[in-house]
Amino acid sequence: MCISTGEAAFSGTIAYCGRQHHRVHGLVHVLGYQNTAVNLADGPNAMLLHLPTRQLTPRQFLSAGRAGDVLHRMVAAVERVAATAEGIAWMGAEPQPVQVFDHDVYTVLLADDPAAVPAALWQVPPHRRPDLDPDLLHFYAEHFPDHTIAVCCFDNADAQRAKPLLLWYPPLDPDRLTVPALDSHTGRAPDLDATVPVDHWVLFSTDQAPADWGAPVVYPENMRHRLSAFLPTAVVGRHYGRGQNLPNGDFTIRHRDLLTGDPDRIERLQPTRR
Repeated sequence: MCISTGEAAFSGTIAYCGRQHHRVHGLVHVLGYQNTAVNLADGPNAMLLHLPTRQLTPRQFLSAGRAGDVLHRMVAAVERVAATAEGIAWMGAEPQPVQVFDHDVYTVLLADDPAAVPAALWQVPPHRRPDLDPDLLHFYAEHFPDHTIAVCCFDNADAQRAKPLLLWYPPLDPDRLTVPALDSHTGRAPDLDATVPVDHWVLFSTDQAPADWGAPVVYPENMRHRLSAFLPTAVVGRHYGRGQNLPNGDFTIRHRDLLTGDPDRIERLQPTRR
């Protein structure tokens, strides 16, 4: 459930998106993303995520610190209170300089314009520096022109130690929560006509839900306030897997549908075809 710059195998993915009113930053969406990655390329590799925001800086990436199991705790909460369910609905600026920084085991490149990424790759340490297919970057430029692209570079040793990626951003659409889930593990642009196997949890939250909504999440007592201020008290979600195949795309839900607490309202979403 992601796109890589080279051949790779990803399993056990957990993807989370929450909507909340932060006391400092206002209405934001918080993204969490974690999986087990095996690099099958000859050299370094990278995971690409398209994020529905025009404003993203390194300071918006949150360190998991000692709470490296935070997304697994969300899954455990849903598993405790939700019965297994099946089925899914189908639905069809100015460029900024590339920002390059280290976060956990990744060297991350943030770009408003995917075409600017190759010129910044020299800033990635050689053991993490991937080969990028120009067609893959063209795909992002064509289908996600308003998004920020995160290229999270890693090597095999890094992948085994990765903590969850956690970040917040002002969303393009505050009332639609979306997690990136387009699939292509070959280094090439994803096939939008493909049906792909899935193996992941998809979780959502909102701070406007009633008190009895969703599955309560239990966090470590020593969690840092900078992280806990962005995390939900309860989540809803669903596991997609067990040999299941879905049309290639992202996962999304309208905020008004999320308030019902019904994971059947989660939809599969494709980028706009041009």
